[in-house]
Amino acid sequence: MKRENHTVVREFVFQGFSSFHEHKLTLFVVFLTLYLLTLAGNVIIVTIISTDRRLHTPMYFFLSVLSASETVYTLVIVPRMLSSLLSRSKPISLAGCATQMFFFITLAINNCFLLTAMGYDRYVAICNPLRYMIIMNKKVCAQQVCGACSVGLLVAIVQISSVFRLPFCDKEVAHYFCDIRPVMKLSCVDTTLHDLINFVVSSLVIVVPLGLVFISYILIISTILKVTSPEGRKKAFATCASHLTVVIIHYGCASIAYLKRKSENTRDQDQLISVTYTVFTPLLNPVVHTLRSKEVKNALHRAIGKKPFA
Repeated sequence: MKRENHTVVREFVFQGFSSFHEHKLTLFVVFLTLYLLTLAGNVIIVTIISTDRRLHTPMYFFLSVLSASETVYTLVIVPRMLSSLLSRSKPISLAGCATQMFFFITLAINNCFLLTAMGYDRYVAICNPLRYMIIMNKKVCAQQVCGACSVGLLVAIVQISSVFRLPFCDKEVAHYFCDIRPVMKLSCVDTTLHDLINFVVSSLVIVVPLGLVFISYILIISTILKVTSPEGRKKAFATCASHLTVVIIHYGCASIAYLKRKSENTRDQDQLISVTYTVFTPLLNPVVHTLRSKEVKNALHRAIGKKPFA
């Protein structure tokens, strides 16, 4: 349904966590703590992997790129969210909103396909161990990273072009950052076609990489089950456990957020889901991989001068 008021909107204001006004200070402390832990964890991972030659392998190369991407991803969203919790939300221009949305989409999709690349890396390591370094050479790894980034850039350009061609009548975004659906709701015109485009694109960038990861793990599990040694099976499963944990939570949150009907959740529920994938999920990467990776823990011990684990 078209709206009658076609006043030109040149800036937006985030409603933020207006439903939790009395808990804003608590939310600020919690989110700031998680944000600082995320930054510290990802910076440590990138630094350790880049400086320790024993970690110069395809698996840790992808992990360092994912950590760098997650760092920028949180920088795009969380600082402004924290600022709005302390004071009244400041307006953001249409250009600023488009820029934030562009980086959010690019990096979110980049992370999805990086997780797919990591799944393929685990498949090659377990199913073709003798040819691992030949298949996963530096050129192939670089191509996979460039491909993930290129898909993110392409989708972001398509989505931004679609959303910001719309005329806007309202200026209050029912969210704490410029996500696609909350911004499209401010349009003066019917957005059914744009909603369809958004759903199709979201489906492709979630279902396709998730499907590839799923195929990789079917092949991995079938190979592991053929291993006669219980110790060998345990070691193979341990190699994949960290990645699989991050994949389940990452794609689970993305699916709930973008593959549901737009009227299915309330605004508070949508914000809770968004907090999960913008604040909590980026922290999972350094925590899960650091806690479960003996190599990373040994590298950390070497960096601070302690004796590595046996």
